[in-house]
Amino acid sequence: MTNEKQQQSAVLDSAHLGDIEGAFGRISISDSETGSTLKTRLLTLLAIVGPGIIVMVGDNDAGGVATYAQAGQSYGYSLLWTLLFLIPVLIVNQEMVVRLGAVTGVGHARLINERFGRGWGWFSVGDLFLLNFLTLVTEFIGIALAADYFNVSKYIVVPTAAVALIAIMASGSFRRWERAMFVFIAITVLQLPMLLMAQPRWGEAARSFVTPRISGGVTSDAVLLIIAIVGTTVAPWQLFFQQSNIVDKRITPRFIGYERADTVIGAFVVVIGAAALVMVGDFAARVSGKTDFIDAGDVAHLLGAHSHALGSIFAIVLIDASIVGAAAVTLATSYAFGDVFGLKHSLHRGFKDAKAFYVSYCAMIALAAAIVLIPGAPLGLITTAVQALAGLLLPSATVFLLLLCNDREVLGPWVNRPWLNAVAALIVGVLLLLSGILMATTLFSNLDVVAVTEYLAGGLVAGAAIGMVALRWLSRSQPATAQTNSMDTRPRETWRMPPLALLEPVRWNAGTRLGMIALRGYLVIGAILLVVKAIQLGRGA
Repeated sequence: MTNEKQQQSAVLDSAHLGDIEGAFGRISISDSETGSTLKTRLLTLLAIVGPGIIVMVGDNDAGGVATYAQAGQSYGYSLLWTLLFLIPVLIVNQEMVVRLGAVTGVGHARLINERFGRGWGWFSVGDLFLLNFLTLVTEFIGIALAADYFNVSKYIVVPTAAVALIAIMASGSFRRWERAMFVFIAITVLQLPMLLMAQPRWGEAARSFVTPRISGGVTSDAVLLIIAIVGTTVAPWQLFFQQSNIVDKRITPRFIGYERADTVIGAFVVVIGAAALVMVGDFAARVSGKTDFIDAGDVAHLLGAHSHALGSIFAIVLIDASIVGAAAVTLATSYAFGDVFGLKHSLHRGFKDAKAFYVSYCAMIALAAAIVLIPGAPLGLITTAVQALAGLLLPSATVFLLLLCNDREVLGPWVNRPWLNAVAALIVGVLLLLSGILMATTLFSNLDVVAVTEYLAGGLVAGAAIGMVALRWLSRSQPATAQTNSMDTRPRETWRMPPLALLEPVRWNAGTRLGMIALRGYLVIGAILLVVKAIQLGRGA
């Protein structure tokens, strides 16, 4: 009993303990028969699936639909290979938060705050709140654009969608919320008949997946669009959402294998959907003769001019993507809000039992919807800001993730293996490269993107080598306390992080500290320059 209490005491909200109640099954905490036969393994998988698929489908949101369609209209099928490369990036990033959620029982925001100090915690979570709110606004923009296709006023559709999003979340039941999310996920299946109606060229698609190329050659516009594809597919909020959702679903180390499968399935689902949207965007350009679409709503109208059914399906897909994205992004923020302020934050609780959690969710939904309904609101500027800010923050979020997954006090026997650190370090390097390019071109529109890419890539090769040395030193320099050693003797499936207050503090060596200070400086300077650029754009400069 003592060990059990010790393992569970790191959990912040008691509602995060108990039976797993998923959309497609329930697992009792006392049930040990989860892998003895094929039938029980399948039933266990059905009960576990949810966080991985929801976070991935939620990432194919309004911004994703617009970006993928733009890739198709401007470059045909030639950028499909970028999606294939994103599969391992998605799996590696999200698998790390799977372990963090299941082993610690604590959300991502709480871990950053406790392990790296309140300064870094507020820095990271404050950025997340701002980015998530702006992203939520873009989801309502997507809903308004789709409503326009059906000649329905946004003053009717946007408030209706806001009420629906609140109703989905405020049921007081995790299982009902997850089932509602799977209803909307099921609607995304419409992407398949939509693709078939777009007369896909399967041979060309297959070649484009396995042969990296860019139609028209490497240009500044092409590089920026590739960055946009990466930014809309690998977003910071995903890390926070999936870890907290795993905690809320009460998934423990015993079920990590099943949640990994859930995550892999989700990664393939999101890439298949993205590929379908790219190919539909290409079809819209071919049948209309236009390659200068303004937004996703424009794509729906062009498709509708060719086939009303096809245009309608695209508009429905856009609305559905916006709702799933809005639900996931807002919930990620409310989870982080509960983490940071030590409040009850579980979908297992009703409104009266977790008022702050639900009020934060409802307030974000209401305010974002209201902004979209304001006549003359700078919606285009908000959409641009979201892409730039996401590109700025993504490397920072991934660096924190990598540090946490090498923290033996937090993950014990579940820390990253050397090969995974090498892959993750490569991902961080690429994200830093893309972030630097996006920031530079956002602030200085006349830069030669191709030249900037070459210079930054050279600098990151050296930086990556230094980073790997620092990370290796950090993992070796952490003290192996008696408590950690005693816990390491238990099977991995029963190892849980002890109370955060009992963990040895993180000790950074000089190289790691210097790198983190440089990262903070980059974020501060980048954020200031983005604000200046936004003011200039707002004034028409």
